[in-house]
Amino acid sequence: MQWSNILGFNKKCNHDKVPIEQDFYYCPDCGQLIENQWYLVRCSSCGLKIPATIKHGEIIPIENFCHNCGGNSYTVERLNKIDCININYAVLIKAVANNEINEYSQSWIETIQTANMLPKLLK
Repeated sequence: MQWSNILGFNKKCNHDKVPIEQDFYYCPDCGQLIENQWYLVRCSSCGLKIPATIKHGEIIPIENFCHNCGGNSYTVERLNKIDCININYAVLIKAVANNEINEYSQSWIETIQTANMLPKLLK
């Protein structure tokens, strides 16, 4: 174990103060824009919702098999909004949102070099 990990020099923000009811929120600790992403795990065979957890950055079911049909394959689906029905089965990931501006527009006026003419404001 490294001394920097023990002393907390490489501390990564967990965004604990970001409320779960907001879709996007700025973290008060680090200042980054955080997106709350909700995921739901279902059995591939019967479609039953399975309680899940996160291990090593991967969303996996807590149990190794489905209690309804006995299947061991599953699918992970992302939810747009969380509701009271899915809250017991859903997994929350607080991801840093990409807030880069990809599109922009510009406007300008070309000036004519004359002695009496000044550029006018655009309305």
